[in-house]
Amino acid sequence: MMFKRGISTIKTSAKYTLAYKQYLKSPKGEIRSWFHDLPLDFNKTAATVNMVVEIPRYEHGKFEISKSEPYNPIVQDTKKGKLRYINNIFPYHGYPCNYGAIPQTWEDPTHGYDIDGKDYYGDNDPLDVCEIGSSTGVAKVGDVKKVKILGCLAMIDDGELDWKLLAIDVEDKLAREVNDIGDVEKKYPHLLGNLRRWFKNYKLPMGKGENEFGYNGKWLAKEDAVDVVETCHNSWKQLMAGTIKGENLPVIFSATAEQEAQEFVLPESYEGPDANIPDEVNVIYYYKE
Repeated sequence: MMFKRGISTIKTSAKYTLAYKQYLKSPKGEIRSWFHDLPLDFNKTAATVNMVVEIPRYEHGKFEISKSEPYNPIVQDTKKGKLRYINNIFPYHGYPCNYGAIPQTWEDPTHGYDIDGKDYYGDNDPLDVCEIGSSTGVAKVGDVKKVKILGCLAMIDDGELDWKLLAIDVEDKLAREVNDIGDVEKKYPHLLGNLRRWFKNYKLPMGKGENEFGYNGKWLAKEDAVDVVETCHNSWKQLMAGTIKGENLPVIFSATAEQEAQEFVLPESYEGPDANIPDEVNVIYYYKE
């Protein structure tokens, strides 16, 4: 599939299978890393960045950029060898927004961030971003969007800091009217509270507890979110330079890394249909506040 910026993707198996991988291809047809090679394209004044859509709105499959495989393809997450799906928690159906990652950012697990007087460490992933636009349609896995940052939420997931940025596609019809978190409340009534509620509860059907939040669950302003992007981009630069040491850090395999492209053999491209989703994915769960 071709994108406006000349990049394309290639997948190696049917979606919703363990063998599914979707790779980024450059305009020259070379395999590149979603994590490290796709440019951030950060405009601090305009508060815009690139995002990679990992999980489209209403999608159930938990797709994410792999941190360990060569060139960091998008894969479906697994647990105990089984593919992971996000459950429906009434009134939500799958993911409530286009969800993805900001390339060339990294939440450093070796650095503590003081939130509410306590140190929390990054979750070792690229920054997560929730894109709330609707006029441009439901995205696809591997879409690249230019988005405007609007704010952020400091989610604490299993004791780790897992920032959730809020953004809107710059091509959405409301993009010019929403420029900060206050505009979101005006133009998208109830969205902030409902999205926070979804993040709080979405793991309950899996037998896990509620997620927690820093700053008493307050959505922080655009200025704070821009600072988070800048901090995590600088952390990514240090990761790429090899100046950060620790266990289980992401494998650096990209066009700018020491490993050469000829070390990697891309499987044959798959052009067939998606696999079927298990029936139990359609079950709806209900929880009291």
